[in-house]
Amino acid sequence: MSAAMIDGKAFAGALREKIAREVAELKAAHGLVPGLAVVLVGQDPASEVYVRSKGTQTRAAGMASFGHRLPETASQAELVALIERLNADPAVHGILVQLPLPGHMDAAAVIDAIAPAKDVDGFHISNVGLLGTGQKAMVPCTPLGCLMLLRDRHGSLSGLNAVVVGRSNIVGKPMAQLLLAEDCTVTIAHSRTKDLADLCRRADILIAAVGRPGMVKRDWIKPGATVIDVGINHVERDGNFRLVGDVDAAAAEVAGALTPVPGGVGPMTIACLLANTLTACRRAHGLA
Repeated sequence: MSAAMIDGKAFAGALREKIAREVAELKAAHGLVPGLAVVLVGQDPASEVYVRSKGTQTRAAGMASFGHRLPETASQAELVALIERLNADPAVHGILVQLPLPGHMDAAAVIDAIAPAKDVDGFHISNVGLLGTGQKAMVPCTPLGCLMLLRDRHGSLSGLNAVVVGRSNIVGKPMAQLLLAEDCTVTIAHSRTKDLADLCRRADILIAAVGRPGMVKRDWIKPGATVIDVGINHVERDGNFRLVGDVDAAAAEVAGALTPVPGGVGPMTIACLLANTLTACRRAHGLA
């Protein structure tokens, strides 16, 4: 058996097209243009590439894109002051501070300076609490993208046994909350989990989000399971660098469906960021 590849790139492309249509309708009906502000501190090359991509895709969807850059030497107070100005700007519906931040800044305090309604990354403690209690929240983009792919694959997820390997605040924990809300039976596993391989073998849905290349082996996977590989790892082989996931390539021989790396979960993240910005705009004007 060979796993069906879950094409996140194609799904994300269709989602962006849908968002662009809805943005055009919002502008025509209400004169509203969703606005996303992205703040970059310092000159991390990977962050710069990611921020440029966000700006390009935001504009392509018909949204307003506001880029703000601070030097690596900027103080946390300067960054928070910028965030407060963006909180008060009615043209800005979503605010994203690109992580990681320089070492002298407290990332949690910076994130919590963002108005929860404009926290399109879904990292503010208020949104974390709302999600955990099943209320209306901004949902972190990567888990939201994973959920969309799972719904597209399965339809209803009710009653399925889901294992999330990874307990980060960005992916693992919110992913578990989303799956619980879909009536899955959910287990969160991590590096200290006993008999991790045996636990994974029981999963109808396996989410790998640990940041270890090829950690999840072929014999960890239940035949026919759906495997969502969130890992994006740069590995070197014979002087060449390539992207690989947290799931070994041989898993495709056992799984029923699998997200490839690259081209699986990755493209969904920015598409869901745009979706969250559109949602934030609608909510700000009582339209959602």
